[in-house]
Amino acid sequence: MIADFQELSDKIDRLAELAQSLRRENSQLRQANASLVADNLEYQRRLGEAHARVVALLDKIPAAEADTPEDAQ
Repeated sequence: MIADFQELSDKIDRLAELAQSLRRENSQLRQANASLVADNLEYQRRLGEAHARVVALLDKIPAAEADTPEDAQ
């Protein structure tokens, strides 16, 4: 019976270690996720700025007039 209690105690210890390990891993993953979210927001901001610059450049290009058959002669 003492062996059963010792085995149960060992299992509880392993479970406690696993729970602590999972808490540490979860914390690390949360930090990594927060960092990635911040990076993503920065990339979205930069992409928006680039898009605005491209649109501004396209607006400066004069509209191409369609070629008429008279111009081809």
